[in-house]
Amino acid sequence: MFHSDNLSINEQNHLTIGVHDAVELAKEYGTPLYILDEDMIRKNCQAYKEAMDQYYDGNGLVLFASKALCTLYTSKLVAQEGLGADAVSGGELYTLHKAGFPMEKVFFHGNNKTRSEIELALELGVGHIVVDNRYELDLLNEVAGERNVTQKILFRIKPGVDAHTHDFVKTGQIDSKFGVALENGEAFEIYAYAATLKNIQIDGVHCHIGSQIFDVDPFHEAARVMIDFMAQLYEKLSLKVRILNLGGGFGIKYAPEDDPLPAAEYIQKAVKTVKKLTAEKGMELPYLVFEPGRSIVASAGVTLYTVGGIKEIENVRTYVSVDGGMCDNPRYILYGAKYTAVLANNASAQPIAPVTIAGRCCESGDLIQEHVMMPKIKVGDTLAVLATGAYNYSMSSNYNRLPRPAIVALKGEEKKVIVKRETYEDIIRNDVL
Repeated sequence: MFHSDNLSINEQNHLTIGVHDAVELAKEYGTPLYILDEDMIRKNCQAYKEAMDQYYDGNGLVLFASKALCTLYTSKLVAQEGLGADAVSGGELYTLHKAGFPMEKVFFHGNNKTRSEIELALELGVGHIVVDNRYELDLLNEVAGERNVTQKILFRIKPGVDAHTHDFVKTGQIDSKFGVALENGEAFEIYAYAATLKNIQIDGVHCHIGSQIFDVDPFHEAARVMIDFMAQLYEKLSLKVRILNLGGGFGIKYAPEDDPLPAAEYIQKAVKTVKKLTAEKGMELPYLVFEPGRSIVASAGVTLYTVGGIKEIENVRTYVSVDGGMCDNPRYILYGAKYTAVLANNASAQPIAPVTIAGRCCESGDLIQEHVMMPKIKVGDTLAVLATGAYNYSMSSNYNRLPRPAIVALKGEEKKVIVKRETYEDIIRNDVL
């Protein structure tokens, strides 16, 4: 019934997450509530790391894409599992640092890094900065010069590869706000220029072609394009770059029809391509980096809601309202993201009619899912939305001055609040009369 092996149904016909009853969790901590299965996150981290060790002799690094879920707790967790981290803001850098993360294993991304963020990155000893554009390169060289340091960098390259995903999460095509393009010579020119800068050490190439990708072929094509470019840099500039970072974007199962590959298979197939192409060109194997985020934490998350008003509009639709919505999960209103919803207090009940799950925000578009088949639902029921561990808390907001939910982490029989539920006092904390 469920597409994640940590979910089941107990004797009370309640949804269970690991060994925990979802209905009891909702009663104990209140709703809306983010639940996070720590055991599953660790298992996913280990699957990526073991695949890299097995198929590439450990000659690389798996980074957790912090933007998927950045908290002190998750930062410490992925560090314990031996992963690096991908950060895209000063706030993510600061969170990683405060969690005790080894900052030399951090790659700092972003298409418009500020001076203060670059200064923070250098102060914290970030291992690599993935430079997006010429302006940022000059700014970084200037700031590094002021500190009399040399900063290791990669450039973000647009490889011109179609990722076969939603337009809003495609990032590898020439018409993208991210990175420098190959087609117009922009990428080659910026590498040539960077090689002349005193406080810059060029260490690699990076690309990221999109998110929620099920097809392996785009990754093969991205690897081919990037390796060709690495060879060109050596042939024309005598520039030998060490790192090939192929980004992330591996898909997960949100709905029954989704069919992602296991993490190890993504790594295995990508590694096979890299080995084949570099051998053909007589190149040394690069230090290989991947940046999974969603595929590490998404399926480990469940959001619990309490059902409120139910509005049946004859011959139109039935709205089932919950006590959360776009404030804790904006992904449906952003790009029609699919989710699976379960009636947690009657988990084996058969679906009988389509409903639209509506949030409580003052927006017509504040919906969780539309026209999904569900069992009979009544006021006070506990509704669980699955696979919400990635980009839900990260994208949450205080729209309508709604406090963000708590996050509770489960580890075996243990449970722990890792992010406190916000209060109304938290909402006005920075207001000034």
